[in-house]
Amino acid sequence: MAYLFTSESVSEGHPDKIADQISDAIIDHFLAYDKNSKVACETLVTTGQVVLAGEIKSSAYVDVQTVAREVIKRIGYTKGEYMFSADSCGVLSALHEQSPDINRGVDRGKPEEQGAGDQGMMFGFATNETDNYMPLALDLSHKLLQELAAMRRENKDITYLRPDAKSQVTIEYSDDHVPQKIKDIVISTQHDDFGDDETMARKIREDITRLLIPRVKAQLKPELQKLFEGNITYHINPTGKFVIGGPHGDAGLTGRKIIVDTYGGKGAHGGGAFSGKDPSKVDRSAAYATRHIAKNLVAAGVADQILVQVSYAIGVVEPMGIFVDTYGTSKVGMSDGEIADKVSSIFDMRPGIIEQRLKLRNPIYSETAAYGHMGRESETITKTFRTNGEEHKVDVELFTWEKLDYVDKVKEAFGL
Repeated sequence: MAYLFTSESVSEGHPDKIADQISDAIIDHFLAYDKNSKVACETLVTTGQVVLAGEIKSSAYVDVQTVAREVIKRIGYTKGEYMFSADSCGVLSALHEQSPDINRGVDRGKPEEQGAGDQGMMFGFATNETDNYMPLALDLSHKLLQELAAMRRENKDITYLRPDAKSQVTIEYSDDHVPQKIKDIVISTQHDDFGDDETMARKIREDITRLLIPRVKAQLKPELQKLFEGNITYHINPTGKFVIGGPHGDAGLTGRKIIVDTYGGKGAHGGGAFSGKDPSKVDRSAAYATRHIAKNLVAAGVADQILVQVSYAIGVVEPMGIFVDTYGTSKVGMSDGEIADKVSSIFDMRPGIIEQRLKLRNPIYSETAAYGHMGRESETITKTFRTNGEEHKVDVELFTWEKLDYVDKVKEAFGL
């Protein structure tokens, strides 16, 4: 019997995502000037207010209030009527130095001796149902909001959009797990107050279905475009009105969108957030490493979809173990346990080695903090940071865990 699966996404202007982006921008600024910085930065946003809290150990000085305002301005909160504006909001910093009790288990002098920054389990997932090896419902949810944000910035075809938005896509699958059609699309977008409630609701529904959906479809392969055929049920601003939004509508906190950040409910999640944490925290670095493993395994043809788990004890160098689940799609004539043993011989999962392999001690995190940490394109860019009136340029490689640079090694190990 066919089944349904749903994933959601939220825009860069969603309150929780504002918090994630501020936290990660602060990490980037510290890493740009001191690669050995240890940062755990939590952000709270609410009406007219930003609160920063957490622990930092670094030789760099960063004006965190200015960083927060720059992020808010870039997202688009620049008007007083939003009740949360880059120029006028208060920014309170309660950041202090990292606990030496934690640091003593992490810093060991040599990368190969570096202990895990915390205990816990982390998961990586990949599936071949999309070109970027991501679950389709989540990939479409992200694309809808990325395109909506692009239209907001263009301010041409749709001129009333505000930064806060959410999306959701429900897909019908066949018994053999092949997407058949899109059943439902939900989009809630914040907007200006430009008329009576009925007029606004009708105009927004028309613009989303007539302008946004075709732009998203045009980005997709023909076989995915066909999923939009048929009778899709659209729920556009289902409450009828969404003028009050952003931090004025709901408080936002770092780390509350971990399923949006990962696989949209497919696979599994260890429970640890990513944003606001430097890479010594395995919640982040090991989650990236397991995604890297899963993606390279699926791309090499080991299985159609794969879940990889790794676990650590705080201060301990070697992981507790690696678990693999191929959901019965293995193509290599091995049990999942045997595949896990092979994975351990191919990928060194010591925390310090993960940092080196994936180049995680660079200011690469602001780009991860909206529209998902996984399924993105790896590219090298130049980023500019400013402190005390001076510019500092850094060349960085983004989303290194998305590279298919271990496919040949995997094929050799598995005889593919």
